[in-house]
Amino acid sequence: MKAKLIDWPTFIGALILILGVSIPLVVYPTAGKKIVDMANAFMTGNFGILYLLVGLAAFAFLIFVAFSKNGHIKLGKREDRKEFGTFSWAAMLFAAGIGSSILYWGMIEWAYYYQTPPFGIEAGSKEAISWASTYGIFHWGPIAWAIYTLPALPIAYFYYVRKKPVLKISEAVRPVLGKLVDTPLGVVIDVLFMFGLMGGAGTTLALGTPMIAEGIHDLTGIPITLGMKAVIMLLCTIIFAVSAYSGLRKGIKILSDVNLWLAIFILLFIFIFGPTLFISETTFTSIGLIADNFFHMATWLEPFGNLAGFTETEFPESWTIFYWAWWVVYAPFVGLFVARISRGRTIKEMILGTMIYGTLGCLLFFGILGNFGLYLQLTGSFDVISFMNANGAPAAIIAILHQLPMSNIIVGVFTVLAIIFLATTFDSSSYILASVVQKQVQTEPLRWNRLFWAFTLCLLPLVLMFVGDLETLRTASIVAGFPVIFIMFLLAWSFLKASNHDLRAARDYDPPTIYINRKTK
Repeated sequence: MKAKLIDWPTFIGALILILGVSIPLVVYPTAGKKIVDMANAFMTGNFGILYLLVGLAAFAFLIFVAFSKNGHIKLGKREDRKEFGTFSWAAMLFAAGIGSSILYWGMIEWAYYYQTPPFGIEAGSKEAISWASTYGIFHWGPIAWAIYTLPALPIAYFYYVRKKPVLKISEAVRPVLGKLVDTPLGVVIDVLFMFGLMGGAGTTLALGTPMIAEGIHDLTGIPITLGMKAVIMLLCTIIFAVSAYSGLRKGIKILSDVNLWLAIFILLFIFIFGPTLFISETTFTSIGLIADNFFHMATWLEPFGNLAGFTETEFPESWTIFYWAWWVVYAPFVGLFVARISRGRTIKEMILGTMIYGTLGCLLFFGILGNFGLYLQLTGSFDVISFMNANGAPAAIIAILHQLPMSNIIVGVFTVLAIIFLATTFDSSSYILASVVQKQVQTEPLRWNRLFWAFTLCLLPLVLMFVGDLETLRTASIVAGFPVIFIMFLLAWSFLKASNHDLRAARDYDPPTIYINRKTK
C-alpha cells in the first residue's frame, strides 16, 4: 500500500539521470571533467546576464508581493497557529539554505577578493581591501535569499491554501502548464530539480569535508587521508539520516536549534575576544558600500573585455554569476523546505522573514569571521594569504582560529559546528527529496524513503571523491540547472495567477490577514 504513494517515474528518473552522469565521470574522469568545464564556461560566459536578471527580478518581485494584497494571505486555516516558533523557524531555514559552506567562505572568501579584486582594482590596494570585506556579504545577501524564497511562494500556496497534499516543483507550475504537468514534462521538471540538488549537495560536501578533516587533524594529529574524509562523510550521513528519520519536529528542528546556538557561541566569542572595534566598523562600512553600489554590483558584467585597453578580470563569471547559478540550483529545494515549515505565517511574513533572517545570518558570519581574518592580515599578526596559498584554504581557516585565546577549544567547537551544519543541510535535503518522489505528503514522507535519499546523497559524492572528481559533479549540477532559470519564471507566474484568481473569487476577507479556503478546480 505504501509503495503506491511513491511517484515511481520521478523516483527512477532521478536515479537514472544521477547515475547516468556520475558513472561516466567515474569511468572517464579526465574527459568528463573537460566536457563539463567547457559547458560551464560556455554558459557563464554567454548567458551570465540571464542569471543576473533572475537575481534582480526575484528580488523586485518578492518585495512587490510582500507589500501587495497577496502578501496578506495566510498559509493555512484561519485558526492555525505558526507551526514553529520564530527562533526554530529561522534556524531551520538558515541551516537548510547555507550549510557548512558559510563557515568556509565566511572565513576565507575575502582573501580571494584581496588578491583578485573586482572592477580592475589593483590587488592589495586600499580599495581592494574595502571590496574584499564587502563582496562576500553581497554574494550571500538579499538577492541570494530572494532567489531561494521565490519557489516557496507557489509551493506553500498550493500546499496550505489550496490544500494540495503534494510537495513538487511540477505541481507548483500547474496554473501555467495545466495538464502538461501530468505528462513526462512534469517528471522532467522534478528530475532536473533533484539532480541539481544532488550536485549542490556535492558542492557542500566538497567544501565541508576537507575543513572538518583539518579540524580533526589539528585536534588529534590523525593524518588527513581519503579514508578519514570517507569516515567524516559517513558520520555526517548517519547524523542526518537519524535526524531525517525522526522527522521535522524530533529531528531536523532539534538539530537546527543546536546548530544555531553553537554558531552564536562561535560568533560571540570571536567578536568579543577578537578585534571588536575593527569588526564592527568594517562590517558597518561594508553595509554602506553595498547600499551605495547595490545595482552596480548586481549588473556588472565586464562588457568591454580586453577592448580599448581594458583588462578582463573574469571576476563576474568566477564569482557573481557562479554564485547566482549556485543559488538557482538550490532554490527549488530551499523553497520546498521553507514552504513546508511556514504553516500559520502569512506570505509577507514568509518572504520578509526568509530574506531578512537569511541575510542577517550571512552578514554576521562574513562580518565577524571574515573581518577577523582580514584584521590579522592587515596588522601583520598572521599572513593569512601566504599561508592559504601554500597550504590551502581549509588549513588557513584552522590556522586563523589558532590566533584566538583557548584556540584548541574553539577549533573543537568549530569542527563540531561544521559537522552539524553539514548534517542539517543534508537532513533537510533528504526530507525534501523524499517528498518530491511521493504522490502525497499528508504529514511526513515515508521513513524508508527518507533514509534511502539520505544515503543516496552521500553515496555518489563519496564515490566521486575517491576518483578526485567531486568538483566536477558540482559543475555538472550547475550546467544541468540552467533550465531552472525558466522554471523560476513559471513559478512566479503560477503564484500570481493562482492567488489573484482566488482573491478575486473570495467574497469576504479580513485584512491584514486574508484567509482563502475555497475549493478550486
